Amino acid sequence: MKFTTQTISCPHCGHHQHIDVDGTSGDQDYYDDCRICCNPIHLRIHLDEARHTLELYVDAGDEQIY
Repeated sequence: MKFTTQTISCPHCGHHQHIDVDGTSGDQDYYDDCRICCNPIHLRIHLDEARHTLELYVDAGDEQIY
C-alpha cells in the first residue's frame, strides 16, 4: 500500500478532516496541526508488510508515558 487518504477526528476539538498517508517511507511519527483549532495532532503510521496494511494511530500528543 503506497498512498491513501484517511478521515480522522481531531483529538482536541473533534473536527473531522482528511489527511494523506504516504506508506512509501515505512513507519512514521509526526505532528500535524488541526485545521480548525490549530492544536497539534500526533500521527503514527505503522506499515505492516506481512499483512500489507497501514495502521494509523491518532492522539493529542500530550499523553505522558511513565
